[in-house]
Amino acid sequence: MRCILACLLLSLLAGCATSLPQAPGTIVARDGRVLSENALAGALAEAPVVVLGEVHDNPVHHARQAWLVGRLKPGGIAFEMIPSASEEGIQVLLAQGGARGEIGPAIGWDRLGWPDWALYAPIVEAAPDAYVAGGGVARTDIRAAMEEGAARAYGTGAKRLGLDEPLDPSIRAAIEDEMVASHCNKLPRSVAAGMVEAQRLRDARFAAATGRAFANGQGRAAVLITGNGHARTDRGVPAYLRVAAPELPVLAVGMVELEPGADPVAAAAGLPYDFVWFSDPTPREDPCAAFN
Repeated sequence: MRCILACLLLSLLAGCATSLPQAPGTIVARDGRVLSENALAGALAEAPVVVLGEVHDNPVHHARQAWLVGRLKPGGIAFEMIPSASEEGIQVLLAQGGARGEIGPAIGWDRLGWPDWALYAPIVEAAPDAYVAGGGVARTDIRAAMEEGAARAYGTGAKRLGLDEPLDPSIRAAIEDEMVASHCNKLPRSVAAGMVEAQRLRDARFAAATGRAFANGQGRAAVLITGNGHARTDRGVPAYLRVAAPELPVLAVGMVELEPGADPVAAAAGLPYDFVWFSDPTPREDPCAAFN
């Protein structure tokens, strides 16, 4: 039954790559303008690097990403979710004639802890000749970052991405606060400090993967698929790309859930994205209910 449902979901979402998503929502630019879907795609087409955020378990966000990728036709596409260690194997799979829809099963997607591959397959299929890069960081590297710092865990190339420079104390405190809040306010502050370094490592690795996607993209744009936290222009992947490759303009889209009745223009004000594409919240259980 699970396979049947996944296949049905895959077929439904695949159509979103060539037609407008079923739930268009409101799109707000950084300057407060409300844009159409086509206007957003046109604006993104001007950038050599595009970062598309998401709430991982929201199917509407993945449908929108697939549609945008289908419009942009990038030469390379990088994924937070795909381990960097799987990147070479993906190129072999595709070179041998493997279908892009087979990438997930080939890399053991079900063991990686992400939502169903059926949500992501239409995104990679929407760019039929794009190089596929993986930014996913191994757990051993995450642990090393928490214990020894992001720069040491990253290794060669850390300076090029700015990891050798300490974070501004106010930025570090803000990230720590977010880490504690996202763990239902049960995370010790000492652990949160280590998780900030892990976050820095992941952002830097995602930036490097995006760079590989661009370099292998035959002169065409690159797209990164990642969570909204990593898509932030102030301290997420775009910030690391500005340090590593300042000659490449980056545009970032936050896929943000909006509570019913809220004003999207007001809600978008101050959010750290070039564009915000709002959606309804997807139904989910309260992750903090077990602590109440």
